[in-house]
Amino acid sequence: MRDGTPSTGDFGQQLRNLRVRHGLSQEALSHASGVSVRALADMERGRTRGPQRRTVQALAEALELDDDEAASLERSAALGRPRPRTAPAPVGPGSLALPRDIRDFTARGPALARLLKMAQDAGPGLPAVTVVAGQPGLGKTAFAVHAAHHLAPRFPDGQFALDLHGMDPEPTPPRDALARLLGALGVADAAVPVATDDRVGLWRSLAGERRLLLLLDNAADEFQVGPLLPSTGRSLTIVTSRHALAGLESVHRTDLALLRREEAVELLTRIIGPDRVRAEAQAARDLADLCGYLPLAVRIAGQRLLSRPHERLGKLVARLATEGRRLDGLQAGNLRVRAAFALSYRQLQQDSQVLLRRAALAAGADFSPETAARLAGLSHDEALARAEELTDAGLLQSDVATERYRFHDLLRLYASEQVAAEDSPEVRDAALDRTADWMLRRATAAALHFDVEHEHALSPGDPDPDTAPTSRDEARAWLEAEQTQWLAALRRAHGTGRHREVLDTAQAMHWFSDLNQHWEQWVEVFQLSADSARLLGSRQKEAVHLNYLAWAHNSCTHDTQAALTSADAALAAARDSGDGLQEGWALGYGAGALQRQGRVKEAEKRLREGAHRLATENSPQGRLAELTILNTLGTLLRQTGRAAEALDLHHRSERICRAGVPGRTDGVITLYLAVTRLHIGNDLAALERWSEAEAPLRQALTALEASQVPAWAERTRLHLGQVLAATGHPEARTTLRTARDALAALRSPLQMEAVEALAALDDIGVATA
Repeated sequence: MRDGTPSTGDFGQQLRNLRVRHGLSQEALSHASGVSVRALADMERGRTRGPQRRTVQALAEALELDDDEAASLERSAALGRPRPRTAPAPVGPGSLALPRDIRDFTARGPALARLLKMAQDAGPGLPAVTVVAGQPGLGKTAFAVHAAHHLAPRFPDGQFALDLHGMDPEPTPPRDALARLLGALGVADAAVPVATDDRVGLWRSLAGERRLLLLLDNAADEFQVGPLLPSTGRSLTIVTSRHALAGLESVHRTDLALLRREEAVELLTRIIGPDRVRAEAQAARDLADLCGYLPLAVRIAGQRLLSRPHERLGKLVARLATEGRRLDGLQAGNLRVRAAFALSYRQLQQDSQVLLRRAALAAGADFSPETAARLAGLSHDEALARAEELTDAGLLQSDVATERYRFHDLLRLYASEQVAAEDSPEVRDAALDRTADWMLRRATAAALHFDVEHEHALSPGDPDPDTAPTSRDEARAWLEAEQTQWLAALRRAHGTGRHREVLDTAQAMHWFSDLNQHWEQWVEVFQLSADSARLLGSRQKEAVHLNYLAWAHNSCTHDTQAALTSADAALAAARDSGDGLQEGWALGYGAGALQRQGRVKEAEKRLREGAHRLATENSPQGRLAELTILNTLGTLLRQTGRAAEALDLHHRSERICRAGVPGRTDGVITLYLAVTRLHIGNDLAALERWSEAEAPLRQALTALEASQVPAWAERTRLHLGQVLAATGHPEARTTLRTARDALAALRSPLQMEAVEALAALDDIGVATA
C-alpha cells in the first residue's frame, strides 16, 4: 500500500490510520465527507463496523485515496456488514417469523383489498405504513397476520413479526425492539450499536435496501413505534394497537368494524362446521347477536362448542341470554372476553377508570360528556378528555356527527361489573342522584323554550348557563338527544320521593309534548307526574296531570280506554278541588276518547257540558280551553254529517281568535287560529265547497309549519292534499306523498288515510305531479 499503510480487516482502525496519515481531525474529515463527527467516532471506536457502501465512498473521496486504498477500505467495511438473506431462504430459529395464519379467518375482505392496493401503489420513496387500531376483541392481530401471509410473496427480502407487548406493565423499549429487528436481518449481536439512535440509523439503512414486510403487533404508543418504521425503500409495515396512535404521521388507517350478523354466523360455521349451524340456524343467529358481533366473542363461543361436539347451540344461547352470566359464558380455555377487557382497563388512569365504569350507569344506548361528568364527578372538560382517551383506547365508540359516546354491549357488561365491584351502593346512588338532579334542571329549562304562553327568551334555572340551549332549535336538539337520560332521571326522582321536581319537569314539558305527539313516552312522563301529585296530596295538581295523561293516551298511544279512565279520574279530582278549568279539560279529553270508541252521543254531551263550564271561566287559560272544546265539538258535528253546524261553530272560534285573548301572546293566538282554520277548511270540504276549502287549509299549514308543530302541520297537509285531489290540482300527488311520509315518521294512524288518498288518485288516473 502507498506509504506502507497495511491493509486490515478492522475498518475502524484502518479509517483512523488513514485520517491521521492525512493530518485530518475528525471534524475536518466530517466537513470534507459529509459524514457526521459522531458517526466517524463510532466507526473508529468499532461501534459501527460496517457502514454503507456510499458512506465508504464519501470517506475515500475526502481522503483522496487511490483505487487500491479505496477497495481495501470497502473490503474492511463489507466484513462488518450483515449479510442479507436471499428469498425465499427459510427463517432461522432466532428470527421474527410470522405467526401461523388462522385457517378459519372470516370476512374483512374490503379491508384486506385496501391493504393490498396500498402495497401495490407504494412507491420507492416512502415505505407504506398502516395502523390497525380499535377496541379489544376486534381481531386486529388475526387480521394483520392473515394480511401478512397474503402479502408475503410481494416482500421477498423478509417478513418479520414483533410483539411490542404494549399492554404489559413494561412494554418493549424501542432499543430492544431494534436489536431484535437487526438480528432478524442477520446483524451479529456484537455488531449491533449500543446507542438507540445508532440502532435506528443502522436499521433504517439496512431496511431501505430491502423489500420487507414488518408486523409490529400490540404497540403501546407512537414513541415506541416511531423509531421502528423504515424511512426509505419499498417496505410495508402493519402496526396493531388498542390505541389510535393518532400522532403517527403519513400513515394509512385500517378501521375494522364489528362483524355483520351473517359474517359472525359464517365464522361460527367455519369453527364448528356447517351441519351444526344448519341444524340450529336461528340459535346460531341468536348466538351471534349475544356476542355483539365481536370476533373474539364469536370465536370463543365457537371454540367452546367445538370442544363439546354434542352440545346444542341453543343451550349456550340460553346461558348467554342472562346478562349477568354472559361474560362468564364467553370463555374457552385461555380465551376470555373479560380478560381482554380487563387488560385495557388496568392500563387506564384512575379518572378514566372511574368514567368508564360509571358511564355504565347511564340510561340508553349512548351518553353525552355532561352525563359522564355528573356520573364520574368530573368537570365537563375533564370528562370530555377522559372520554376521548377511552375512545382512543378502543373502549368507547364516539358518534361521527355529535359529541356522544357509546359502549359495545359486552364492554358495557364489563363496565357494569366494575362499578358494582369498585363503587359502594352509596357512591353509586350519589352519582345517580347528582346526575338526575342536573338532568331534570336542564330538561325543565330546555322545555320552557316551548312554553308559548310566555315565550321565554332565555329559560331560567339551567344548572350550567354557559352551555345551556339558547334557542328553540338548540333546546329541541338537546331534549331529543338526551330523551332517554332525562326520562330515567324523572323515574329516579319519582322513586326517591322528589315529587316536586317531577311535577316541575312534567309541567314544563306540557307545550313541548304537544309539539311531539309521536313520542309514546309522554304516557310515562304524565303517569309519573300524576302519581307524584297524588303522593303530595294535591288534588288540584293531580287533576292537571291526569288531564295531561288523558291527552297522552288519546294522542300518543291512541289507547281510548286508558284515556277515558284518566279523564274520569281528572274530572273527579277537578271537582274535588273546585278547579273549573281542569273540569272543562277533563270533559273534553273524556269526550275525545268516547268519540274514538264510537260513543258519539255521549261525547257530544260531554263537549257541550265542557264548553258551558269553560264559558264561566274568566281566565286566559279558560278562553283557550273553550276554543279547544268548541273546535273539538265542531269536528264531531262534521263527522256525524252536520258540517254546516260545524262550520258555524268554527267561525265562532275564529272570531274569538281574531278578537284576541287578554294575557296571551300573539304566538299562542296564531297557533289556535291555525287549528281553527284547519277545521274550517275541513268543514268546507265536507260541504264539497272545494275551491273555498283550499285557502284556509293553506293558511293553516303555513302557520303550523312556522310554529314547528309537525303533528298538526302534517294532518293539515293531508287534508289539503285531499282537497287538491278533489279539484284535480297538479300539486295533489306531491302534497299527499309528503304527508304520507311525514305521518309515517310520526307514527300517526293518519298515514293510512294518506295512502288511501294516493291509491284513489291512481284508481281514477289523475295526471297530477
